[in-house]
Amino acid sequence: MRRRFGQGLRLGVAANALALVKTSRWGGPATPVGEQAYEGPGGLRDALAALLGPGYGGWPLTIVLADELVRMWQVTPPPHTTRLADLEAAAALRFQRLYGEPAANWIVRAGWDEARPFLAAAMPRALLGALEEGAGFHQMKLVEIVPQFVALLNLSRGALKPGAWFATLHDNVLTLGARDAGLLVAVRAQALPDSPDAGWLAEHLAREALRLNLAVPDRLQLWGAMPPAWQGAGAISLGSAGAASWTPTTVLAASGSAA
Repeated sequence: MRRRFGQGLRLGVAANALALVKTSRWGGPATPVGEQAYEGPGGLRDALAALLGPGYGGWPLTIVLADELVRMWQVTPPPHTTRLADLEAAAALRFQRLYGEPAANWIVRAGWDEARPFLAAAMPRALLGALEEGAGFHQMKLVEIVPQFVALLNLSRGALKPGAWFATLHDNVLTLGARDAGLLVAVRAQALPDSPDAGWLAEHLAREALRLNLAVPDRLQLWGAMPPAWQGAGAISLGSAGAASWTPTTVLAASGSAA
């Protein structure tokens, strides 16, 4: 398929489905291309082949991973650190303490910073290998592989207010980014109960603030389809990555796109 200047593709990867959307750097809404179910990394090749086919060779491709496939945590750099290797070791040690296993089966990416705490994300090595292999097989130009939370956080940095926490709501899971003095200090994910009201949200924020020894946030700035009961209860919508009629996986694919 002939690519117009500025066009690109975004692939959403959920636990059992893929979705592809087309975007343009000149703006406008993303355009759904298709969706495919798959089972495990072994089924990824066929699902990618069904979505990409022979028509998108040479197109730039960004891959957005569902947060449920990723582990995210905050890393405090060791004192007087100047080497990347020391930061990587600190991230690996923190990962093992949090999850009780070494990071050998994961690919760790982070906003490495020797002066302040930074966010790290671990993505399954087998999954990333299958995605990179599939993109290469179809001659795609792989731009990046990013968790949904990180994609939306990067898109929203200029909109975040002092005293606010950041969150994404996708497929009934609230991923909460606690902030202190303008810095992200923790990431927590929580499945929503049926019909979560304003009281549930207030209790959840208060509980997480207590766990982290932080003040309860003044407001919650959120990406996703917000429950109606949260309107006027301190939750402020930053928008949604897709139309109300889209599947969760298609919304995932469009996440983080400026188009």
